[in-house]
Amino acid sequence: MPTHKPAPNWLTFDCYGTLIQWDEGLYEVARQLLHNKKVEDLDPRTLLEVYERHEFRLEQTPPYRSFREIAQMALEQTMDELGLPVEQVDGEILTAAISGMPAFPEVPDVLRRLKAAGFRLCIISNTDDSIIAGNVGQLGNTIDRIITAEQAGAYKPSLALFEHAYRELGVDSNETVHICASPHLDLAAARDLGLRCIWVDRGSGRKPPPDYTPDATLPDLNGLPELFAQFGWIAHSTA
Repeated sequence: MPTHKPAPNWLTFDCYGTLIQWDEGLYEVARQLLHNKKVEDLDPRTLLEVYERHEFRLEQTPPYRSFREIAQMALEQTMDELGLPVEQVDGEILTAAISGMPAFPEVPDVLRRLKAAGFRLCIISNTDDSIIAGNVGQLGNTIDRIITAEQAGAYKPSLALFEHAYRELGVDSNETVHICASPHLDLAAARDLGLRCIWVDRGSGRKPPPDYTPDATLPDLNGLPELFAQFGWIAHSTA
């Protein structure tokens, strides 16, 4: 990331997997669903692999549907593919669990430090307003704006969600830096929009698109203040 570029007015964040423990939370809800169905011989990771494939496809298939509806449909298709029974309550369990997923341990403090340094903080997320509200409540009143797929009527990696966010924030994309963990959603959009982007590689095994290199890579959010201090965007004392 060229240090001569001006400091961003806004930092935009992906939510799930970046700020909120998505993989860990999904594993627990998959384990719970299988336990409820008394299925002992199926690895929860197998259920998640099938579910995420269906979820992504549905998000990219018109017409736009709420995330709550997509989660229900994806779960029904997953259970059908795996030969398992499905009930309406399964989708309710899933979305309630997503809303309750906790932040990564370092996140609230790092967000507080970035806000104290003068940055404005925005979440851009593939979800519904009612679902993400439970997650944002854990972030210590640090988030200035929340832009969701529900508001934009589009899911990442569609550029429409980011373009909607920038209109709402009243900024150009070069006035922002995007911080994210998802390669196939956020890094793909960053590539196509030419965004300044920091990838948070939390060791999930997911890799950036082969034709894109993020401006910086960190293992978690702890390194953000020091990285920004190196760029001259904040004082080292703040970091």
